[in-house]
Amino acid sequence: MSTGKIRILIAEDHETVREGLKLIVNSQPDMEVIGEATDGRSAIAQAEKLLPDIVLMDISMPRLNGLKATEQLKELQPEVKILTLTRHKDDGYLQQILRAGASGYVLKQSSAAELLHAIRAIAAGGKYLDPAVAGKVMGTYATRRSATTTGKHLESLSERETEVMRLIAWGHSNKEIAARLEISVKTVEVHKANSMRKLGMRSRIDIVRYALLQGWLQDT
Repeated sequence: MSTGKIRILIAEDHETVREGLKLIVNSQPDMEVIGEATDGRSAIAQAEKLLPDIVLMDISMPRLNGLKATEQLKELQPEVKILTLTRHKDDGYLQQILRAGASGYVLKQSSAAELLHAIRAIAAGGKYLDPAVAGKVMGTYATRRSATTTGKHLESLSERETEVMRLIAWGHSNKEIAARLEISVKTVEVHKANSMRKLGMRSRIDIVRYALLQGWLQDT
């Protein structure tokens, strides 16, 4: 029987860190740790067996690192939400994590309150980037956007294009967006392509950065 709590699997190879995460999570009335894994392969196996709502995924793990484990797990269980944990602040790691399909990124050196905030935001269907890296990401996109649009006026997005881009940023697939907006998958693809052309975007990472600047990813 469902407890109504957010069911969490912790994938972390360091026992001390893992035990600390368990204490933090289990101290919350709306969360519970349902399983643990000490490497990437075990994380995938445990997730398939336990069907958690969220996997707290360490990036640096033996056998299969967190990035690869995230990619494989999202292929097997597209509905599972993954919150990655790492000590790295550089933008390169964030781009890899988002491409792998993770819903969020929290630094291990951040506070327990930050971690819990991220878990709740992702459980509610949102995205979450640690404030320590979010500002850097927005700055990078703003700089690139300024450079690529110098001398030309950016075309504004239509209402439908904005809806599509917002849903893409929140992690929905083209098929999910089509069903939600009651349009065809092909139409979703056209709106996405037109929006990216108008805004000078080249990848999904650019869409997420734009969404951050617009405030689309802030939890309600």
